[in-house]
Amino acid sequence: MDRFYFDHNATTPVSPEVVQASVSCLAEVYGNASSIHHFGQMAKQRLEMARRQTAALIGCQPQEIVFVSGGTEADNLALFGVLRYANRPQMHVVTTTIEHPAVLNACAQLEREGVAVTYVRVGSSGVVDPDDIRRALRASTILVSVMHANNEIGTLQPIAEISRIVREANLYLHSDGVQALAKIPVDVSALGVDLYSMSGHKIYAPKGVGVLFVRKGARITSINYGGHHERERRAGTENVPGAVALGCAAESAARRIEQEAPELATLRDRLEAGILGRVSATGVNGAPDRRTPNTTNVYFDGIEGEALVIALDLRGFAVSTGAACSSGAVEPSHVLTAIGLPAERARSSVRFSLGRSNTVEQVDALIDAVEDSVRHLRKISPVTQAHA
Repeated sequence: MDRFYFDHNATTPVSPEVVQASVSCLAEVYGNASSIHHFGQMAKQRLEMARRQTAALIGCQPQEIVFVSGGTEADNLALFGVLRYANRPQMHVVTTTIEHPAVLNACAQLEREGVAVTYVRVGSSGVVDPDDIRRALRASTILVSVMHANNEIGTLQPIAEISRIVREANLYLHSDGVQALAKIPVDVSALGVDLYSMSGHKIYAPKGVGVLFVRKGARITSINYGGHHERERRAGTENVPGAVALGCAAESAARRIEQEAPELATLRDRLEAGILGRVSATGVNGAPDRRTPNTTNVYFDGIEGEALVIALDLRGFAVSTGAACSSGAVEPSHVLTAIGLPAERARSSVRFSLGRSNTVEQVDALIDAVEDSVRHLRKISPVTQAHA
């Protein structure tokens, strides 16, 4: 059976050119980038090349790039790094209700440490109102953290508008850019952010490497303790092969994005129109006109989203829900409930996220599979039976 991958927001396959760059580095560049001998300096050169490649993708200086282990560590370094450097008796953070758990759970820990946190709500569009951010600011506010693109519904947040508000108040702005990078053009100067999180495995590089952009002059404290690596912002021997892979992926993304983004949007719209046109009682969650080009999140009334994910997997299609399964109980997505969906509809929702490997033929086959699977599931669903 052929298998087709429509879950690129979860992770992407490692591209062939990135595999080649990474394997070459693993085999040939084994020195420690902190060593002063030939082998160490060879590793240092490759590390700094990767730093330049990554910086070029987001329009910053190489020295503003901090290599970390992934998006979660980047988010944690941004939040804890800024707050611990500030170290005031009263501190306050502003974020939103639709952030990734890497930000929400970091904020929960900050609250346990005595930091006040305001979680700004969003409307049914899934887009935060900058004025709501302004109203949430206090005299004790240190940091505002608003994601660039949502991982579940793809909605894009007005980061540049929010940055103007944050700058007027002389505060720090962090944005989790994990789901935006390489899907839309990213220019950290135009966005006006002080810190921006990125992850390699979302842009066709391996898992285990990421980046935090730290604007020159922004003050953060390292959250792990060891050597003086990454300009004392992240202790620990650098993952040179991972950084090389991410740099290669970043350079590839810079070449491709202008053509790739509209192609993905066309495929996404074809998929969406096919599903909505052929399957009743469906709809798109979030703002359809303000989102990443590869993402659609669709509700299917009368069935469980997890059941549809399993049914499609049996037919060879990988998709996902935004829900987390814990102890056998499926909780509705916090993002979907935050935009106002009742728990039942949130549980009936499925995310489709496209990538480079997807084709028109795959999209059309997925539409057929969704139609057949939903028809079958609605026949046997206790939810449907209860409404009959």
